[in-house]
Amino acid sequence: MSTGNFENWAGNISDIGPIYPFVGSEVFLWILGLVLWIAWHVIETKRENRTYEEEVRKYGDPENLRRLISEEDPKNP
Repeated sequence: MSTGNFENWAGNISDIGPIYPFVGSEVFLWILGLVLWIAWHVIETKRENRTYEEEVRKYGDPENLRRLISEEDPKNP
């Protein structure tokens, strides 16, 4: 069985050359990964902000939230 176009692993590594697929596309794949990573963060931030705004509309102003939290706190008599 041969992994590349050679039959013997012994010898100089520069004679063997790369043995992985898509040689030369590392920079493109890195940029693509970076763009996807940034896009995920932008999308996730928008989704979290939308959820936060819905909760603020649902539960009211910050003072109302503080009052609700203090009522549920078992340490607070």
